[in-house]
Amino acid sequence: MSMRGVKMVVAVTVVSELGDLSRFDNPKQLMSFLGLTSSEHSSGPRVSRGRITKTGNGHVRRILIEAAWCYRYPAKVSPEIQKRQEKLPLSIRTIAWQAQLRLTGRYQHIQR
Repeated sequence: MSMRGVKMVVAVTVVSELGDLSRFDNPKQLMSFLGLTSSEHSSGPRVSRGRITKTGNGHVRRILIEAAWCYRYPAKVSPEIQKRQEKLPLSIRTIAWQAQLRLTGRYQHIQR
């Protein structure tokens, strides 16, 4: 819950729907499970990627997509997030800030 767009409902939904996240060997496997990877229609040297596959758990996919919309705004730590992060270790706050910078930058790059 130290990340922007992730409050109690999102956190509980992800944990309850996915269970133990260690069953996924890497993030790519998790994204495939949720249907958040792009579809692909390739033949020989030609590679054509399409929209997300939308396979897997639709409830978690919808929740994560809604949370991701928060990253269309510039990176900042709001007073509300600062309050949620007060008792968290510095390492977790650093990871959340780096993720916010990466995700807002990625959104801006896609919009260009």
